[in-house]
Amino acid sequence: MIVNRDHTVRGPYTAFAEVAAAYERGRPEYPLEAVRWLVGDEPLDILDLGAGTGKLTRALVALGHRVIAVEPLAEMRAQLETAVPEATALDGHAESIPVGDGSADAVTSGQAFHWFDHARSLPEIARVLRPAGRLALVWNSRDDRDPWMSRLSEILGNEAVEESYVLPVVDGSGLFGPVETARFTFVQTHDREGLVDLVLSRSYCAKLEPEAREPILDAVVRLYDETAEDGHVQLAYVTDCFRAERL
Repeated sequence: MIVNRDHTVRGPYTAFAEVAAAYERGRPEYPLEAVRWLVGDEPLDILDLGAGTGKLTRALVALGHRVIAVEPLAEMRAQLETAVPEATALDGHAESIPVGDGSADAVTSGQAFHWFDHARSLPEIARVLRPAGRLALVWNSRDDRDPWMSRLSEILGNEAVEESYVLPVVDGSGLFGPVETARFTFVQTHDREGLVDLVLSRSYCAKLEPEAREPILDAVVRLYDETAEDGHVQLAYVTDCFRAERL
């Protein structure tokens, strides 16, 4: 797992600042049934950590939750504030969460937990959770069982989420109970511009210099032009969910 501990240098994570608008336009949202499994739909006080442009935040708000979204990159946070004005957006890091002890019924994180320094962030998450509060983690990743997505992954590389990314880390902290898991599937539709935005928003592409991105984007556009029907392609995803209660 890659962890960017120096938040002053634009590495793989901080490179997202330069592609925040593409991230908002291209990245898929999270299925409501997955978010409901993570935190339920009885209104809670939720802290969405590493919230990015608010892809998970908006689903939490749609289910009626009261959400504080914490995001360290100003460019991403600006997109979030426009997309989800119902949430309170704060500048902050998982390693130093800018809220008081016992502030949240649940702490969520979409597509971000692997960027955290877990030795520092998990005690912080436990600190801001109320007794028996829930840690809820989620990732969308390409479903390479689908032939079209498999071809895209030949260009971009695989992005499958393994349980080993989460279970030993959370269990090893001694701060949470057993981790439960669930998986959901969905399809995202994109035109050519949306597909390019999606690819540009991936960390491995975002961190490259523009000239180094061009061969990747050219290959993706060729795939689109060969396979699009009625001006769109269908992207199959899996959504991997993890939840555990604070001890």
